Amino acid sequence: MQNNMDGPAGPTPCRLSRSEDAPAHSHMERLSLHDAQEGSCQTSCCCDNTQSEVKVRSKRYGRGAVESGLTHECGVFGAIGTGEWPTQVDVAQVICLGLVALQHRGQESAGIVTSEGKSARTFNSHKGMGLINNIFNDEAMRKLKGNLGIGHTRYSTSAASEEVNCQPFVVHTAHGALAVAHNGELVNCSSLRKMVLGRGVGLSTHSDSELITQALCLNPPEGETNGPDWPARINNLMRLAPLSYSLVIMLKDKIYAVRDPYGNRPLCLGKILPLGSSFLMNGIAKNGVDDKAEGWVVSSESCGFLSIGARYVREVLPGEIVEMSRRGIRTVAVVERPADKQQAFCIFEYVYFARADSIFEGQMVYSARLQCGRMLARESPVDADIVSSVPESGTAAAHGYARQSGIPFMEVLCKNRYVGRTFIQPSTRLRQLGVAKKFGALSENVRGKRIVLIDDSIVRGNTIGPIIKLLRDAGAAEVHIRIASPPLKYPCYMGINIPTREELIANKMDSYKLAEHVGADSLEYLSVEGLVSAVHYNMKTTPSDGVGGHCTACLTGEYPGGLPEDVDW
Repeated sequence: MQNNMDGPAGPTPCRLSRSEDAPAHSHMERLSLHDAQEGSCQTSCCCDNTQSEVKVRSKRYGRGAVESGLTHECGVFGAIGTGEWPTQVDVAQVICLGLVALQHRGQESAGIVTSEGKSARTFNSHKGMGLINNIFNDEAMRKLKGNLGIGHTRYSTSAASEEVNCQPFVVHTAHGALAVAHNGELVNCSSLRKMVLGRGVGLSTHSDSELITQALCLNPPEGETNGPDWPARINNLMRLAPLSYSLVIMLKDKIYAVRDPYGNRPLCLGKILPLGSSFLMNGIAKNGVDDKAEGWVVSSESCGFLSIGARYVREVLPGEIVEMSRRGIRTVAVVERPADKQQAFCIFEYVYFARADSIFEGQMVYSARLQCGRMLARESPVDADIVSSVPESGTAAAHGYARQSGIPFMEVLCKNRYVGRTFIQPSTRLRQLGVAKKFGALSENVRGKRIVLIDDSIVRGNTIGPIIKLLRDAGAAEVHIRIASPPLKYPCYMGINIPTREELIANKMDSYKLAEHVGADSLEYLSVEGLVSAVHYNMKTTPSDGVGGHCTACLTGEYPGGLPEDVDW
């Protein structure tokens, strides 16, 4: 595709925009909309056409069901018992609890597939639409017997929200059953799809995760002499598709944990310890002795490890293929990225997506968010009486801002935890009412106060205005908004729902106009340099030699692998 590097300055009509109340389209309908919707949008907007622009096409058109905030597309989890089988570890229960801990990464559907390690022909599987606790009842769990298994919780980015797209995907190959769960989005999905179809392989969905599954069934270019060489097949897939993915791949008696060479999506390993074992989160036993593992787990995030009696061990390295079996874990290959490319771990995992108790790059997410708040206070100070947050992802940054500024932290918003997320509301008015239902103001803390309100990000700008009105109605004297991340300006094609540039409020208004628009006394963002510095502050690794690099494409328009020519949106 062509980059729009020479577009005219000033406001220009955005293409393929969807009006606020237009109905969402199914994926098949969206495939045919590119040619039919080449007209301009209903209203002009001030998109910056001096930067590379990703044209919205089939996969991104009509993604307006999510009207506020960001959404991730999924979390993956796997578990295997070690030693003699049948294992004493309740593998299905461990996976289910692991998925519950990852529920924040996707609430559309979930699935678990298990294997008893005996037959290469049959797996036990249960999948469905909705939340994990509604899908996996006692009857479903009884059917999921096994010594190993993988699970998935999904928010769609590349295919419709339908049961046919629920993961893990299971296919039956000439060498037995194969199950795959995927977090991410392939940047070269179109060319890989054409290649797979050209090899005579049929596809039943538009999901790039199914595409990965079918590509793994292809023989590697160097051939196979003594049965399937799964590490070679995975290696071949990684050469064909450089990013973006974290994968858990299950065979009869093994699980492969795979992370793309750029390390764009997270993946980590944990050790299931015997009941009663003493351990610390950093993986060092209190008595100095490494407890024998009863099993191993792999997960998109480490946040659920303590609840299942597991110890965080380490991250899967970028490009690494880890084999998990009853004998333990071992690295079978590491696929290198191009020599001139750095690691590109998604920086918004720190800002928004990950749970605060997860560990990335040797540091807890909470500590990075705390440091973002400190940096924000240095960059954008304000004279105020109290610092507060939009619960809950803005709270850590608010504490950091308060500590750095010396202004006391005080809660001003009370969250109703029994109201659905605002993005499910079908209209602007109901979304705004949804915000009022979701939050209440602590009027005794608010009345007469000058408030610095910290939030983690602003996407479409639909939520912050009603919150400010709520605080003013409760008697706030001033409301100053501080955002603990830079302005979002560019779409993501690696698994995050940032669908179009024209939907991002930062492309329409600078911070001064946005403050006026939402009714704030002032509004400031954290700088890109400030965010990167905050994330690096407590890292245990040094961001040099390609290690510790982060993807900031949604903030800067600089994509880690460049914009592929066949990107189909």
